[in-house]
Amino acid sequence: MAGLNLFYILTVMVIASGSIPKGYDEGGFAAVADMPSFLHDYGLSRRQWVGTRHELISTKANITSFGVLGAAFGAIVALAITDRIGRLRTWQTFMAIWMSGFFITIFASGIMGLLLFSRLLSGLGAGGLTVVSPLYLTEIARSKNRGMVVSVYMVLLLSFLMFGFFISYGARRSLPRTREQYRVVLGVPLIPGGIALIFSFFIRDTPRWLASKGRNEEALWVLSRLRKAPVDDAAVREEYAQIIDQVRDSKQRLSDTSTWTIVKEVATISSYRNRFLLGLAMQTIAQWTGGNGITYYIPMIFRIAGIRGENLSLVTSGAYGALKLVFTMIFTWGLIDILGRRVCFMSGLAIQGATHVYMAVYSGIWLQDHNRPASDGAIASVFIYAVGWSIGLCTIQYLYGTEILPTRIRSVCYATNMTVHWFFQFAVVRATPPMLDRLDIWGAYVFWACICFVGLVLLGLWAPETKGVPMERMDELFEGRWYMGWRAKLGTQRDAEDGILGRRTSQDVSSSPEVVQVNGQRFVTKYP
Repeated sequence: MAGLNLFYILTVMVIASGSIPKGYDEGGFAAVADMPSFLHDYGLSRRQWVGTRHELISTKANITSFGVLGAAFGAIVALAITDRIGRLRTWQTFMAIWMSGFFITIFASGIMGLLLFSRLLSGLGAGGLTVVSPLYLTEIARSKNRGMVVSVYMVLLLSFLMFGFFISYGARRSLPRTREQYRVVLGVPLIPGGIALIFSFFIRDTPRWLASKGRNEEALWVLSRLRKAPVDDAAVREEYAQIIDQVRDSKQRLSDTSTWTIVKEVATISSYRNRFLLGLAMQTIAQWTGGNGITYYIPMIFRIAGIRGENLSLVTSGAYGALKLVFTMIFTWGLIDILGRRVCFMSGLAIQGATHVYMAVYSGIWLQDHNRPASDGAIASVFIYAVGWSIGLCTIQYLYGTEILPTRIRSVCYATNMTVHWFFQFAVVRATPPMLDRLDIWGAYVFWACICFVGLVLLGLWAPETKGVPMERMDELFEGRWYMGWRAKLGTQRDAEDGILGRRTSQDVSSSPEVVQVNGQRFVTKYP
């Protein structure tokens, strides 16, 4: 099992590339939507606009938010097809849809109706990818480094968010203010997206989904490739046995199970309901703390904080994205599987809330006074906010929402949560400019701060620590009352610390043998 596992690395990188659409939309398209050549092409500059100021703000918000609205519908479609056609085929389908929609966006050429349609279509693909990518990564990762593997998704997302701002800055500095200027910026993400789509035909679906469909031989073969070990390796056999144990349980069987049946089970089985609602609460709080609303309009936020000049605001926005990337890498690759999920998201919410309070005070008292020290503090608080968002719910909402759910309901529940995620993100992105305008800026920050502190209390009581816990044992964390989640632990402390099912002997695995044939060879994976 030693050495570099190229198949595993390829699989993780390809699937994690499903975050590129969301990341570049928040960085590249957000910067383009404020680009003079784009605004002039669509008649959105102040000199061209003949309506009221509020109508102009509303139209710009529609252009930005329609991609998010499309993503909400993409998550709904993912709900219907992820279990049916598989994680990999679903990923490929949504990547192709996003590329098609983004291509139309590039060449909409000033036609507002076509632009809005393309935003909905590309958003459809992006939304579906946010469902299936973390789901896939969660299902192929080991328990001990699941957080790190899933966080690759967020690292790529933030990388392309940052690149979007800097590419836009380069286009503004070096290209004339024509359609080609913003088309270059919009065309960049289609290259890595297309490369990832091509390489996706060289990887396989997840062992858990394959086993759930009765394709046991293929599931074992894929698992052995992901672990870079022969199919008769003890560790591979043990992990495969855990997967089969769960799938064989009648409660986990997916074959011939309708979505409506799963919905009824989630509504009536308390453990399922508790986990679904917790994931839903985490997504809701993450959106209404202002995270994505601020990211989509970060150049505007920096201008509020005192940054002057379009290019300077864009460079600062790129630095904001870079800071988010660095701290996401530090906390998710270094600490999320060491300190745990609770420490990260609670620290993040506390930091977000504190910076919102400062920005509310700044915008309410010093904004019109051009107080330089206060402005410097506001600029610093925006960067500090990026740290809090990065180490907290920015990443954990994707990881936590998939790992706490059993195979039977994982796809349906997570797709539903991501649908709510996108509808709320649409609401936040659509509402942020009017909120800042009508609530005198400080009121918007007070609202976001209140959500942060509500989230601290609610998630602090509800969300158990899942660090190192195998997905097959998540049931044990949700056996008690919901408000005692902060005290939930596995029955055996050693298991909780090691993140394994226990060192079972081959006699403990099953009461009957299982023989699987892989590549023409027969292997006994369970012993009586």
